[in-house]
Amino acid sequence: MTPFTVITAVAAPLEMSNVDTDKLIPNRFFRKARGDGLQRYLLHDIRFDADGNERPEFVLNQAPYRNANILVTGANFGCGSAREAAVYVVVDYGIRVVIAPSFSDIYYGNMLQNGMLPVVLPDEVCGKLRMQLREKPGAHISVDLESQSVTGPDGSDYRFEIDPGPKERLLKGLDDVGLVLQHLPEIEAFEQRYHAEMPWRP
Repeated sequence: MTPFTVITAVAAPLEMSNVDTDKLIPNRFFRKARGDGLQRYLLHDIRFDADGNERPEFVLNQAPYRNANILVTGANFGCGSAREAAVYVVVDYGIRVVIAPSFSDIYYGNMLQNGMLPVVLPDEVCGKLRMQLREKPGAHISVDLESQSVTGPDGSDYRFEIDPGPKERLLKGLDDVGLVLQHLPEIEAFEQRYHAEMPWRP
């Protein structure tokens, strides 16, 4: 995974709460393989009409927000099923950070596992950020994981909380395998010692 330090990027205001996993990627696309344009299915039935044409009123179809790397949304983001495709589709679109008042616990964990940063800020702060992003399309938000701070378009700073374990993994760009491989020399030394002391054991 790509290490996460500071991201300063265009942010998009998603004026929705209870964005469930079937909204993020409709059930009929769950079996689509990654690496095959999965990002086109993000919020598919909201981004596109029945004929597959973009809905111009939807925020991610508007030029200032089209390439956003940060979403600011409403409460309970990622509720619904536990399928990781609903995280893959957001990652593959290019979103590294979602800022919301709350997340589904399972979705929050899946985001961290896939190199995304879920940031929990109070509802009034999220509303303020979305308002600023609407008033100034294409505005940037900066997210500093080391200092656990978000800087809004107007320069205001907000602190967020994250457990030390997931924070370290994101800063170093480690998934589960990478986390284990950090200790490879110790693991190999243990294996050699084990077999030398008890060669009769498998």
